[in-house]
Amino acid sequence: MRVANIIMAYKDPKQIEKMIKAMDHPDLYFFIHLDQKIAMEPFEYLGKLNRVSFINKRTICNWGGFSFVQAVISALEEVLNSTQKFDYFNLMSGQDYPIKPVQQFVSLLKENDGKSFISYDEDHQKDWWSHAVSRYQDYHFTDLSFKGRYFFQRMANAVMAKRKFPLPLKLYGSSISSWWTLHATCAKYLVDFANREQKLKKFMKYTWGADEFFYATILMNSPFKNSIVNDNLRMIKWEEGSANPVILKQKDLNSIITSDKLFARKFDINVDHKIFSDINNYLMVIKMACAICMLHVEV
Repeated sequence: MRVANIIMAYKDPKQIEKMIKAMDHPDLYFFIHLDQKIAMEPFEYLGKLNRVSFINKRTICNWGGFSFVQAVISALEEVLNSTQKFDYFNLMSGQDYPIKPVQQFVSLLKENDGKSFISYDEDHQKDWWSHAVSRYQDYHFTDLSFKGRYFFQRMANAVMAKRKFPLPLKLYGSSISSWWTLHATCAKYLVDFANREQKLKKFMKYTWGADEFFYATILMNSPFKNSIVNDNLRMIKWEEGSANPVILKQKDLNSIITSDKLFARKFDINVDHKIFSDINNYLMVIKMACAICMLHVEV
C-alpha cells in the first residue's frame, strides 16, 4: 500500500519537517507543493528527508481563489504521471499533523482498498450552504491582480445577473471538504474531469472558496459515488463567524487525543510549539501499548 501525501505549503518548513517525521512509514511518500510566491531556499533541506520530493510545477495560490484548486489538480496530475505508482493520494496542508499512529492510517486504507474519503454536506438548508451559494453565484476577482479589482467586483455583482453553475451536477461540499484521501482511480478521474471540462474551469475562475465544493461535487456525481466515505479522517475545529479553522493548542489536547480522527488541523508552530511534543508523547504511549499487546498475543 503506497500512499502519496501531497502537501500544500507556504510557510514554516520546521513545522512541515515535524509532520513528515511524525508520519515516517515505508509506505508513505511526500510531495511538497510550495506556493510560487514563496522563496524555495528555506524549504530545500526537506528534500533530503526520506521519501520526500517537491512538486516541479509551482503555482501561485491565493487564499480563497480558484488558483489553489488548480495548484492541487496540477500537483495531483504530476504525481499520477510520474514513474512512481501509488494506491492512494492524501491531500494535506503544511499545518496538519497525525494524531494517531500512522500505521492505523495505512491499515485503514488496506482494509478499505478502493474506497475514498472526503467530507460533504448535501443538505442545502444548512448554514454552510446558505452563504456558500454566493461563492459561485457572485463574481469574485480574488485571482486577478489589477488595481481596483474589488471595486470592479462590487460593480459587476451590482449590475449583472446571478451566475448559474455551468454543468447539470448536484452540488456537494462543506467547510471541511477541502482535504481528502482518494484511491488512485478516483484521483485520476478527478484530474481528468477537471482538465476536460473547460467550461467548468472558466466558470470557476471567478468563484471564492471553491476547494470546499469543487472536489466533492465532481466525485459525488461520478461513477465512484458509492465508494466514497463521508469522512475526511481529519479533526477540524471551527468557531462561529470565523473564516479559518481554530489554531489547536495545548488546551485542546484532550479533544485531540479522544478524537476518532487520524489527523488534525490546524496547528501553528509560532502560536504553540509545545503541542507537537504532547501529541508525540501520546503517540509513543499508544505504540508501546500496542507492542505490549502483540507480545501477549505471541505468548
